[in-house]
Amino acid sequence: MSRRKAREMAVQALFQLDFNSGATSDEALNSVLSEREDTNESTRLYAQSLVEGTKQNLAAIDEYISDLSREWKIDRMAGVDRNIARMAIYEMKYSPEPMQPGVAINEAVELAKTFGTEDSSRFINGILGSIVKNKE
Repeated sequence: MSRRKAREMAVQALFQLDFNSGATSDEALNSVLSEREDTNESTRLYAQSLVEGTKQNLAAIDEYISDLSREWKIDRMAGVDRNIARMAIYEMKYSPEPMQPGVAINEAVELAKTFGTEDSSRFINGILGSIVKNKE
């Protein structure tokens, strides 16, 4: 299984869901999967767990992001950045097997470099880095 691939697919599906509220998680993920031929079952299942877990905890995650990003309202954030941050926070705080913050931040920054703008990785690093600071 490739967790990196699963995260890429999950971010793409979350982005679709963010802008198409009528779609289901399965529809969004199947749309992403239809563009990939190299996905094994365990990678697909992990992507699905990320999408479902992020969706199930969305209100709490968005509240958390809003608290961390005082200068940016969540609906004004770039859609890609918002969904990468959402998924990373899910993995750190709400996943049945929480990920270490440093690992989650690194993975999110790499996703931001792949899918976001030139400034996305710094923005994501700043938002998620605030979680580590707030724990101290």
